[in-house]
Amino acid sequence: MLNIRFKERTNAWPGFVDLFSNLVIILIFLLIVFVFLWTTTSVFNKNTGAKKVAELEQTQQAQAEQIEQMTADKQEAEQLLIAARDALENQETQIANQQIQAENLANAYEDQITALTVQQEQLAQQIAALTEQLQLANTAKEEMARIESERHTMQDEMAAQQSELNDRIAELEAQLDAAEATAKQKEVEYTEMSNRLNKALAEKVAELNEKVAELDSLGQYQSEFYKQVKNALGDRTTIRSDGDRFIVSSDILFGSGSYKLSNDGKSQLKLLANVIKDFENKIPSDIDWIIRVDGHTDNKKVLAGTVGYSNNMQLSLLRATAVVNELVKNGVSKRRLVPSGFGELHPAELGRDAASLQKNRRIELQLTNK
Repeated sequence: MLNIRFKERTNAWPGFVDLFSNLVIILIFLLIVFVFLWTTTSVFNKNTGAKKVAELEQTQQAQAEQIEQMTADKQEAEQLLIAARDALENQETQIANQQIQAENLANAYEDQITALTVQQEQLAQQIAALTEQLQLANTAKEEMARIESERHTMQDEMAAQQSELNDRIAELEAQLDAAEATAKQKEVEYTEMSNRLNKALAEKVAELNEKVAELDSLGQYQSEFYKQVKNALGDRTTIRSDGDRFIVSSDILFGSGSYKLSNDGKSQLKLLANVIKDFENKIPSDIDWIIRVDGHTDNKKVLAGTVGYSNNMQLSLLRATAVVNELVKNGVSKRRLVPSGFGELHPAELGRDAASLQKNRRIELQLTNK
């Protein structure tokens, strides 16, 4: 957009003419005053009075002529100034008209530029739309070419897959024939295997029945074993029976935190060994029996730096092994004894008081089959 601005000019000529007229009047006044003073001074001069009067008159006449001429010049100057002022005003009017015309031309030019700008933007939009359509056309052309290429590729792949499928069908038919032959063979093998399995199952059932019979037979000796153990050890508060097992407190067998048998513990185990040896002769040889020796502890943590073991599981197994070794030392057959340790995993009491902890520290002996 083009913007043109013209500054308005102020007409200074009327003021200038007035100022010039005033200056001329002031100059004439000063000249009259000067002539008057000079004339007066000369009149009062005794030596040159008459001459000065004559000169003064001549001078005054000359000054009057000059004043008259200056007045005429002033009037002529005023006329010239008025004419110049009129000409200047006409010129300023023409300039104002030209400024108005220039502003009109500028406005028209701006309107044309605006219209051309709008047309340019519209043309740019049309060009962008045509460019986009051309790109879409090129993309569509490329896509069609790609699709055509993919179609040829897929046709080739389908032909290859069809050939491979035919080969696979032939291979599967051959495998099916072989599978049918194998199935017939497997059916024969399955029949033979089923017969063998039924035979083995019958043998296992017979073996299980023998085990049950053996347990029944061993049950007769278990009751007698626990009875004789009670009689041998006497009425002791630290030794008790619990169902199918005999429980000996670890406190009478070992010192605190130790797996070495005390003298009292050795004496108790010697009496127990005599009962076990007696039963080795009583129980028939066809009954495969053992005595499990299970060690248990309380849940107190093992002190750091303890020599020989680092946890309650190890301590319980060491104590069970010490009991087994002492029984073997007193004549019990080693193959009839099996030591095991359970640590604090199977407490007899869940309390944390001293009585409950004492009950959890124990050795359990159980007569059972292998």
